[in-house]
Amino acid sequence: MALLHTRRLLAAPRLASARASSWWSHVEMGPPDPILGVTEAFKRDTNSKKMNLGVGAYRDDNGKPYVLNCVRKAEAMIASNKMDKEYLPIAGLADFTRASAELALGENSEAFKSGRYVTVQGISGTGSLRIGANFLQRFFKSSRDVYLPKPSWGNHTPIFRDAGLQLQAYRYYDPKTCSLDFSGAMDDISKIPEKSIILLHACAHNPTGVDPRQEQWKEIAALVKKRNLLVYFDMAYQGFASGDINRDAWAVRYFIEQGINLVLSQSYAKNMGLYGERAGAFTVICSDAEEAKRVESQLKILIRPMYSNPPLNGARIASIILNTPDLRKEWLMEVKGMADRIISMRTQLVSNLKKEGSSHNWQHITDQIGMFCFTGLKPEQVERLIKEFSIYMTKDGRISVAGVTSGNVGYLAHAIHQVTK
Repeated sequence: MALLHTRRLLAAPRLASARASSWWSHVEMGPPDPILGVTEAFKRDTNSKKMNLGVGAYRDDNGKPYVLNCVRKAEAMIASNKMDKEYLPIAGLADFTRASAELALGENSEAFKSGRYVTVQGISGTGSLRIGANFLQRFFKSSRDVYLPKPSWGNHTPIFRDAGLQLQAYRYYDPKTCSLDFSGAMDDISKIPEKSIILLHACAHNPTGVDPRQEQWKEIAALVKKRNLLVYFDMAYQGFASGDINRDAWAVRYFIEQGINLVLSQSYAKNMGLYGERAGAFTVICSDAEEAKRVESQLKILIRPMYSNPPLNGARIASIILNTPDLRKEWLMEVKGMADRIISMRTQLVSNLKKEGSSHNWQHITDQIGMFCFTGLKPEQVERLIKEFSIYMTKDGRISVAGVTSGNVGYLAHAIHQVTK
């Protein structure tokens, strides 16, 4: 017994020593994701009136996840045709990438019809952005600097930073007016060194919901062209913002018409509800078709060691919808329905705030567009909404309007009025 006790005492320092010499002992605990933290707190809350306005995923008017009918039909076609599960080519499903380019650029686009573009399939918007970031890191020799609007989607910073690029910023949002700081943006863009990279949100700016008007886009395009900047458009909400795919792609198409050879990332998470299917695309507008072929060859070389080839199912679903006239027509109606519901919730929220007797100007809620709204709420007001009303959102006051329904919009307006009066 004494011998066994001695062995245990001897073993204890060895175990401690093994832990101390672990390969990963220097790895620190990373900070929690702010959105995930909101969701976890929401799940723990037992209040029957609780609301989660942090998650960027569409919900129907009952607050439930929504699968589009056209998606169900496309899935049924895939099942009935007993399609295989073979690897896709490195660049993805050809019918999908061509349809994605046509959706973004427009069927009458000169760049599209002449073939002076290349589109590769990516792993939704995030993966497509990362393909682009890696491509720029390897082949854009003029600058390492990427200028993001302030604020921008939180994932933009690590995507470009981890690809080896340097992050800079330009003014975009004015918190005093909850609207676009157009003069500030133009002033900052005019000072960006020539041949730098500038990222623009094509529509439904995340997180603010604040977009330039078409006249402002024209001025931005002229300035970008004058400064000779490489434009990187992130278009994650085509059709989902206004309900009109052409209106939402207007800025991208206008820039190309002005002779600006840009790069573009697309996502089908929001506009087709294919969140978990990870369907997206990355496009480069080139000088001619021959240049496009060279760029495509290098994109394939980049993609191959990253993930070999992209996932099949989401691209098949999106491709069938985009290339089948009846399904495409149904999709356009459904995506407009989603956009219209969100626009309606914005209107109803402002209306209910007025009914509550709020004297604040809430026009920015209806002026903004897309899934997200920058409410203008201060961190301490957000804290009260969480503690007193079980309404969860990120500390910056951003809400996902998709989480608002006709059943809870009155409760939300009452709570906001209570913390802002």
